[in-house]
Amino acid sequence: MNWITNYVRPKINSMLGRREVPENLWIKCPETGEMVFHRDLEENKWVIPASGFHMKMPAKARLKDLFDDGVYEALPQPKVAQDPLKFRDSKKYADRLRDSRVKTELEDTIVAGLGRMKGIKLVGVVHEFSFMGGSLGMAAGEAIIKAFEKAIAEKCPLVIFPASGGARMQEGILSLMQLPRTTVAVQMLKEAGLPYIVVLTNPTTGGVTASYAMLGDLHLAEPGAEICFAGKRVIEQTIREKLPEGFQTSEYLMEHGMVDMVVKRHDIPSTLARVLKILMKKPVESAKLNGAGPVAVVPIATAASA
Repeated sequence: MNWITNYVRPKINSMLGRREVPENLWIKCPETGEMVFHRDLEENKWVIPASGFHMKMPAKARLKDLFDDGVYEALPQPKVAQDPLKFRDSKKYADRLRDSRVKTELEDTIVAGLGRMKGIKLVGVVHEFSFMGGSLGMAAGEAIIKAFEKAIAEKCPLVIFPASGGARMQEGILSLMQLPRTTVAVQMLKEAGLPYIVVLTNPTTGGVTASYAMLGDLHLAEPGAEICFAGKRVIEQTIREKLPEGFQTSEYLMEHGMVDMVVKRHDIPSTLARVLKILMKKPVESAKLNGAGPVAVVPIATAASA
């Protein structure tokens, strides 16, 4: 079969003048099955135009969209020990790291930058889910801490966009230690009197949810994002009951008080700008935050008075 795929088919294609079509040229909407041309999807910030379904957005594209004119200072990736446990499952951890770095052109799952959003200086931190499911390891933990330290040094807010399957099992206890370390970094920012905003994206789960992803002064979430510690299937098998429709989605969590606002991706920069101006006691152009009506305004007033 490999001989046919690797030798015969390319020969036939070259003789007939056929060109290979990239696999990701058309992307299927998980909700409706609609096929969307990849360039149209990118131009629409990875949101399916017809259904409004929010696809996963690459970390670098997220930072470009966040900062004015896409200009920002990329924060360096800290150096940490590679494969400290010499871990191996079906594949060596060192090989998984190498493959992810080739695939994403990133050192690890965290991308951070310093720039201005609607004129407000801030540090932005984004998880790249394509890098081992955005899992939290030593490199990611150190990168997040350095981003908090940068925000404190620059005396500016920090906005983080989690997208993660949780702690990185290949690093064992060293991965779990990043939970208290990042929690301390959050507390340092708060003691400095600087805002910390979390924008929850799909999915945010496991140890990430159990640490810095749920410690923000304000929690925004993209529509339909899965936000949880343990997955729905695990909970159903444990309690032997069927869970409600939409359980663990951002909309469900907002109804139950764990998320302050559900904001469409196109509205995130402008919403963040207004929120940060309120928290930093700067003039705000309008009381209306994101076109979502009075419901979106109530949590902000509460957060500002707190």
